[in-house]
Amino acid sequence: MSQISIQRGGALDLGQAAELLNEIIKTGGTTALTKPLTRDEMAGWLMDTPDNAIWHIAVDQDGKLLGFQCVGPFGDLPPEACEIATFVKQGRTGLGIGSKLFDATKTWAKAQGFEWINAEIRADNDGGLAYYQSRGFENYKRKEGITLTDGTVVAKVFKRFTL
Repeated sequence: MSQISIQRGGALDLGQAAELLNEIIKTGGTTALTKPLTRDEMAGWLMDTPDNAIWHIAVDQDGKLLGFQCVGPFGDLPPEACEIATFVKQGRTGLGIGSKLFDATKTWAKAQGFEWINAEIRADNDGGLAYYQSRGFENYKRKEGITLTDGTVVAKVFKRFTL
C-alpha cells in the first residue's frame, strides 16, 4: 500500500472530494446523500463552516485523495458535541485510511473542547457501522422511517464517541 498522509482539507481539495463523494453517492446504499454535489456545493459544506469545524483529507504520495472526514457543531447537537462524517474512496476501505483520519479528527475535536462526537449512520450501511464501532463509538439511539431526498426510506443508527 502507498504512503498515506493526513492534512487539513482546503479549497484545492474540493474537486477531488466531490469526485470521491459522487462515486459513493452513485453506488448508493452507504450515505444519506442521494444526489451528486458540485465543487461549489462541497465548498459550501466543507469550507463555509464555523471556526470550530474542520475537514481532514487522506492523500497518497502522489497527492491523490483517498478519503476525507469532516467534524463540527452541525445539526441539533448540544454545544459539547460535534458531528462526524467519513468518506473513503471506493475499493480502498479497510486499509487504515479511516483510522488515520479519525486519529487527526479526535485530536482536533478534543483540542476544541468538544466532549463527544456523534455519528449518524444508515442502519443498512454495514461498513460504516463496523467502522465507527471499531473506533469505539457506542450506539445510543435509532430513528426509523427517515425519507431521503430520492424517496428511499431508511433507519439511522446514532453512535457516540466520548473524548
